[in-house]
Amino acid sequence: MADPAPPANEPAIEADPEDGPVRSSRYTASLTSSIQRYPVENNRRTDVSYVLPNDEAELDRLDVTHQKLKILLQDKLLRCPVRNPGRVLDVGTGTGIWAIEYGDDHPDTEILGTDLSPIQPSWVPPNVKFEVDDSEEPWTFREKFDVIHARYLATAIADWPKLVSQAFQFTKPGGYSEFQDYDLVYYSEDGTLTDDLAIQKWITILLQAARDFGRDPCPGPRLAGLMRDAGFQNVEEEKYKIPIGPWPKDKHLGHGLEAFTLRLFTQVLGWKSEEVHVLLANVRKDLRNPKIHAQFDL
Repeated sequence: MADPAPPANEPAIEADPEDGPVRSSRYTASLTSSIQRYPVENNRRTDVSYVLPNDEAELDRLDVTHQKLKILLQDKLLRCPVRNPGRVLDVGTGTGIWAIEYGDDHPDTEILGTDLSPIQPSWVPPNVKFEVDDSEEPWTFREKFDVIHARYLATAIADWPKLVSQAFQFTKPGGYSEFQDYDLVYYSEDGTLTDDLAIQKWITILLQAARDFGRDPCPGPRLAGLMRDAGFQNVEEEKYKIPIGPWPKDKHLGHGLEAFTLRLFTQVLGWKSEEVHVLLANVRKDLRNPKIHAQFDL
C-alpha cells in the first residue's frame, strides 16, 4: 500500500509578478570520534559511500528542506492514511528531524531511524531510536513495521528494486510503505528554461555524473511501478511541482548547489574544484533570475 490518490489536475505554479537500535541518550557522545574521522573533500566532510556531504552545512540544508517540504505537503509528515502505528521505520533518516517530529506527534509509536552516518541529535523523544545501518544491505530487523517511510534518497541508492522489495518484506500485512522522492530533471512550462543556460547545463551534467556513480538521480517516476513489482497492493501516487529560484509566489525550496555538485564533478567527472565553482557562480545567476521559471517534481 502507499499514499492517497493524486489530485485530478496538477495546477501550474503561479509566478510572482514582482520576482540494533542504539538509544540516543547514550548515542551521540559515544560516536563523536567516528564522526571526526570522516574524510574531507573540497572542504566538505563526506561519507565515502554517499554522494552528498554530511557536515553541518548539509545538515542545516536537510532541516530547511524538511520544513519546506512540510509546507508543500500541507504540514503532513505522512500521506498514507495510517492513524496510530505501533512501529515505524524511517529509512535514511539523515538528521533525524522527521523521526523526531513523528515521535513527538505519536508518543505511543516506536520509531526507528536508520542512516549511514551517526549525525542525529542526542536529545530526542523516548520513543525514538537511531541506528547506523546501510539500507542497501540485507535488512535484519527482528520485527516488521506498520509503516516504512523513506524520502529524498535520489543519488543515494544503487539498487532501488532491492530497497523497495526489502520494504515490502518488512511491512506488516495491512501496513504501509511510503516513498517520497524526486525526479531531478529540470523543466519549465513556459519555455523560459533553455539549453544555453548555465543551470540547465549544470543539472544535465549532474544527473549523468550521478548515473555514472551508480546512483539514480530520478527515482520518483519509477516508485509506483517498483512498489507494484515488489508486491504492494493499492499503490497510489502523487506528484508535486517544486519551483526553483525566486519566481513563484510560494517559495518552497532553497538550493544546495555545492552539496550536490562538488563530489560528483571532482571525483566522478575529474573536474578541478575551481572549474566547478565557476560553473556554480553562473548557475546562481540563473537561480536569481525571476524570468527563468525552472522547476522539478517530487
